[in-house]
Amino acid sequence: MAKQEKILWWFFAGILVFLYLLSSTDLIIKEKKTEIYPVSIVIGDTTDDYYVNFRKGVEQAADDYNVDISFITLFEKEDADSQMELVKREIEDGALAVILEPVDPVECMSHMDTAALGSPVIVAGELLPVDSVKAAVSIDHYEAGKKMGEAIAAEHEPELSVYIFTDNQGHSYNGEVFEGLKSVLEENGFAMAVYERKSPDTFRKVIEETVYPGSGKAVVACLDASSTSEAADIIGGSPVYGRYIAGLYGTGTTPSLLGLMDKGVIRGMIVSNEFDEGYLCVEKAVEAIRRGSAREQITLETYYIEKKDLRENKFEKILYPID
Repeated sequence: MAKQEKILWWFFAGILVFLYLLSSTDLIIKEKKTEIYPVSIVIGDTTDDYYVNFRKGVEQAADDYNVDISFITLFEKEDADSQMELVKREIEDGALAVILEPVDPVECMSHMDTAALGSPVIVAGELLPVDSVKAAVSIDHYEAGKKMGEAIAAEHEPELSVYIFTDNQGHSYNGEVFEGLKSVLEENGFAMAVYERKSPDTFRKVIEETVYPGSGKAVVACLDASSTSEAADIIGGSPVYGRYIAGLYGTGTTPSLLGLMDKGVIRGMIVSNEFDEGYLCVEKAVEAIRRGSAREQITLETYYIEKKDLRENKFEKILYPID
């Protein structure tokens, strides 16, 4: 091979090596790096069992907006002080935004008034008048209570007592549901008794007492998913209770609750699009990080459903969102 040919071959080989280096590195064409937004969610419970659809919405938004989600539960129920300590810890550890479901909005607001939070807060609930809170996503809890009361009034005679179960009546959102429920029941002449969980067997004792001679039938209305789940497990666990509890009403969209409604244990429930709630919370967190969005309250619609509604197209999308 002639010397000139060898030089030419080496020249072409050098070009190929150079092109390979260009294609495998960003020497010339800089690859745009995807920005990841760390966001923490601090819920108002010690377990995330009742957040199935909410989490699905969160995870979908995290994929769409490149968000690294940390889902934080409480160490103790209804402890606003420790909840706000968790919020501060997450911000100190690098969270660019925090999504907060306050266990006590007044207490949490007091903490935020005196603390210099370095990241925006999105509330899963009502918009709080604090500078660090940039948006809120919630339902109209009073209206939800009214819808439950209207269903009870339409399906039962006022001679029946209504036993109202709640995990914690002091929780402001439960209190709003109760006020809406009470307004309708009082208007229609129903007698009510409120039972707040004070021990593991609070609700069981109330239900068991209905089978005593002279007690009479009653309706059970639950203000939150936790008390709905417990009451349904008790009533569904014995055919005897079904003869004395004329109807069980509650809230929630977990698969177990929907299954108990499908079996006829739960007569009716108040539901909302928890997938959208989770998605919107993350979306608003990203907006607040990127450009400090204006304060905004988003209110989602609530619906009263019964067994026949479980397979309606409108409700299937809300109750069984695609993973």
